[in-house]
Amino acid sequence: MTIEIIGTGRALPPRRVSNGELAERIDTSDAWIRSHTGIAARRIAGEETAASDLGIAAAREALNLALERNRMAEQTPEDLARTLDLIVLGSTTQDYYGCPATSCLIQRELGAKKAAALDITMACSSFIYGLETAAALLKADPRRRRALVIGAEVLTRIVNWEDRGSCVLFGDGAGAVLLEKTGPENRAGPDGEPGILRTILGADGSGWEHLIIRRGGSRHPLKKGEDAVPEVSMNGRAVYTFAVAAITGVIRRMMEEERILPEDLALIVPHQANARIVQAAAKRLGMPEEKFYLNIEEYANTSSASIPIALDELNRSGRLKRGNLIITVGFGAGLTYGGNLIRW
Repeated sequence: MTIEIIGTGRALPPRRVSNGELAERIDTSDAWIRSHTGIAARRIAGEETAASDLGIAAAREALNLALERNRMAEQTPEDLARTLDLIVLGSTTQDYYGCPATSCLIQRELGAKKAAALDITMACSSFIYGLETAAALLKADPRRRRALVIGAEVLTRIVNWEDRGSCVLFGDGAGAVLLEKTGPENRAGPDGEPGILRTILGADGSGWEHLIIRRGGSRHPLKKGEDAVPEVSMNGRAVYTFAVAAITGVIRRMMEEERILPEDLALIVPHQANARIVQAAAKRLGMPEEKFYLNIEEYANTSSASIPIALDELNRSGRLKRGNLIITVGFGAGLTYGGNLIRW
């Protein structure tokens, strides 16, 4: 059967913080940030906004768009939400530590009463993993038909604002896609039906320390009376090296095994971590940078939300057309990596 993306959505906090504004608080400059990352601005959520709030808003946008663009029996987003069989949320910044799963909070607010819910915590790889998890679970049971896959982050809550090398990288936001089990099995060839064609997933646990929140778990629990909060830390050079190799490896393997030529691909939609990573990967692959979609300049790194935010931008702008073949590709903590081959 075919698992097709029939709706996309995104939610971004209204507060836009430019590099210049950051330079007033920390020892950095717009020129330094742009030259090292390609970032010009990011969104920062208000203190009252949690990951679930952004995830709910993005999910509703995806439901709305699905109703607008598809001939569906459901009349309202609420009606459509009640048909969901599964909600998969990717997030590093869940509303609560450990439990409850933030996907359950989203399920409640959407009124998706029959939907199972689960969280995936692979950081920036979470959407790639989540898309494959949702597709597999839909295929596993003939009674399952629809799933929401969401990436939602408020990363600015866990950055170290004293570390100018990392705090400038991150922003807040959420993106979502609505999946539906539709027609017959599709193929990657030029005449295939829309849907998720193939996923590659991988991990290299030897790099576990390179991207990490050290405190707050069972290894280094927070102690009563401490003021310290969990903060993300990163070995930038090691992550950069891993990321370039992971992106190029996934794309090259996907194209070789599925017999895809560069001209067959409409776009590659990478995780938006650093423009320099994407540029290096494009050069290594011998592909034009224009083949890779980038919006990091405006939003910075929104981790699990970056790919679904980009998909929604492309979908609503008309740059993604039915039949287009695309690859989504990402990397994240663990270290983890993966990619999805999708016909739109």
